[in-house]
Amino acid sequence: MTEDDNILIREFLDGNESSFNKLIRKYQNQIYWHARKMTGNHEDSDEITQEVLITVYNKLSSFKFESAFSTWLYSIVSTRSLNLLKKRKVREFFSFDDLFGKSTNEDIIRDYENKEKLEKVEKALQKIPAKQREVFIFRNFDQLSYAEISSITGTSEGALKANYFHALKKITEMINEEL
Repeated sequence: MTEDDNILIREFLDGNESSFNKLIRKYQNQIYWHARKMTGNHEDSDEITQEVLITVYNKLSSFKFESAFSTWLYSIVSTRSLNLLKKRKVREFFSFDDLFGKSTNEDIIRDYENKEKLEKVEKALQKIPAKQREVFIFRNFDQLSYAEISSITGTSEGALKANYFHALKKITEMINEEL
């Protein structure tokens, strides 16, 4: 799979635009859903997806083939998502929405069997720190190993495990409080 990505990247770098399109079609849904799980809403995820696609197009020549393309791509998606979440925190700090109880997570992912449980998990995800949310999403939704997550985020595996433990504990507590 990685070799196919490398071939498409090399072809694109040699001027074949259709190779870029093939590469992006392969990963576009993963980009969107990772951003969606990080941000909690469609509009932000859509915006991040577009930003990532533009960034990849403009920066693909800097890809060094030292890691899997997906690792490089996930690091871009995570960085964009975390940056947007930081901006959102600043906006929310100066916002009156919280005073009126406006919901930040109105959508439910319809493709999953247990919609109620998933909705509770998603709501809980939006309440935990971004770094913990990121590790939880990588482990549970993207099914990545700590080594892979470490490559993407540049964080030690020990720190990732600690973040995951805290995320799991907080999410479990929030879900149990609702029951």
